[in-house]
Amino acid sequence: MPKLVRRFLRNPGAVVGLVLLLALAFLALFGPLFAQDPLEQNLLQRLKPPSPEHPLGTDQLGRDVWSRVVHGARISLAVGFGVVFLASFLGTAVGLLAGGLGGAWDNLLMRLTDVFFAFPSLILAMAIAAALGPNLTNTVLAVALVTWPVYARLVRAQVLALREREFVEAARALGAGQGRILLRHLLPNALTPVLVQASYEVGAAILTAAGLSFIGFGAQPPTPEWGAMVAETRNYMAEAPWAATAPAVGILLTVLAFNLLGDGLRDVLDPRGR
Repeated sequence: MPKLVRRFLRNPGAVVGLVLLLALAFLALFGPLFAQDPLEQNLLQRLKPPSPEHPLGTDQLGRDVWSRVVHGARISLAVGFGVVFLASFLGTAVGLLAGGLGGAWDNLLMRLTDVFFAFPSLILAMAIAAALGPNLTNTVLAVALVTWPVYARLVRAQVLALREREFVEAARALGAGQGRILLRHLLPNALTPVLVQASYEVGAAILTAAGLSFIGFGAQPPTPEWGAMVAETRNYMAEAPWAATAPAVGILLTVLAFNLLGDGLRDVLDPRGR
């Protein structure tokens, strides 16, 4: 068994996070095959408690909560990974150019990054989502646009530490151009902290997207997105707490899984920890 895998498996929290994540992935991929239509309404069955027919009860419109939570898992994971892909791609590109080119380019790109850091991320995401229009696609774009600066800072710091190393000097001496040095030598060696940060940011992106949906800037009813589901059912907590609790627990477990997984990856991949 590879050494890094053994180190990962010796971290109980990381193993728990991985198991939770695999369970959520299985639920997102195969759960809809065993669930009802998440949009099907039956007002005669509204606010019914959990039962064999409806394992998590029904909501205020008689929709099966289990089916909506299962379909919501697919939506929330897609949103989380979509945000991280866009944000890490943009942030890595900016950080790589800033650290590798230096000089005026570094100042320009880092001042742009500072502009995004100057605003509270949730407030800025709300403003962008409101300007683009409330839907899931625009939610992904809005959250990605407020999280890319983190990756830019990480990659720039790594590139600044690496660009004077011996292997880079050797590549220059052999006639490698700036583009080749950036893409073939600096970028692969700067990706470790990006991977660790991305594992944390998936959960944070899901939480932020759910928050935007909860306040009306993200997914719109009747989309079975967890944040929108909590928003729709919060007024029925006294008589049907299961309707809001189920999607809230889904958000909790998903964010917890990615945080635990991120801790494990950090311990395994950080050479200082080893």
